[in-house]
Amino acid sequence: MSFMPYPKLPRTAPGELPLISTCYEKGRAQWGRVLPALGGETRRVVMPPGSGIRLRVAKHPRWDSLPGGHMPALVQQQPAPPFAVLVDSACVYGGDGVLLVDLRHIPGRGVRVRIRQLRSVVESLAGGSLHFDDLVRGMDRFGFYQGANDQPAVATPTTVARTGFPHLPAVEETLLVRTDFSDAASWQAIVSFLDEASAAEGPAEDDTFSEAVDLIATVVDDRAFEDLQPPQVPALVPCRISARPTMVALADAVTMSGPERLLFVVDLYDTPGQAARIRLDEAGLMAVNLELSNMDFGDFV
Repeated sequence: MSFMPYPKLPRTAPGELPLISTCYEKGRAQWGRVLPALGGETRRVVMPPGSGIRLRVAKHPRWDSLPGGHMPALVQQQPAPPFAVLVDSACVYGGDGVLLVDLRHIPGRGVRVRIRQLRSVVESLAGGSLHFDDLVRGMDRFGFYQGANDQPAVATPTTVARTGFPHLPAVEETLLVRTDFSDAASWQAIVSFLDEASAAEGPAEDDTFSEAVDLIATVVDDRAFEDLQPPQVPALVPCRISARPTMVALADAVTMSGPERLLFVVDLYDTPGQAARIRLDEAGLMAVNLELSNMDFGDFV
């Protein structure tokens, strides 16, 4: 079964970066305020005023709702451009933050940048005075670089232990991936908790309402994913139109060591690769709210 149903990104010339629409209405790309701000509503290549950086406009209806973390899989040139600029539905309808997606250092992770900041950020990244790690470290809880919201309670890592991970399974439900193999008993306790919750599904006998929601997850217990870090996760989710989870939960050394079983949960949509610490017994509620779009990932960070 193919993992690549989406069209490849167009090749870019040296000094160019892809500017991609992933938001469409009746097959027409939606750009919100981005193209007008760049002065390029009718051109294939636009330049943020005064930057000297060229952005190649790319659109295809089959990219509609394409998660930013899939972008590295669609690059067809080496070396890849350093990053891509995405105009997604969150940018078009929910605010003015374009999504910058790393294509080189830790491919698939993302950071949102306000349109008014785009020229200076792109210019600084291209010139080397700013690095993608700096953007990640400077994110607020909703994934905006230098945003006005609170800082995350837990910082998203900007370093990785290793690379070369295989793809994760193609499923619709949450993935729970074991990344620490130092404590078999703790891991078994986590798996048992999920099994017991699954066995207890169904309405309560006394018809009482409970706010607790069990986590429905596909468990991945494979040493191939040992030391996997949150920013690496989005690019490992199979690039398919169907069967996409809303989040991936990692069971790492912190998860194994504490009584609360704090999972390292990874965003796949709003800001790919952003991480939050969530208790195992609260992860189900988070997954359901993300699935129903009742809340954004940033509400849990």
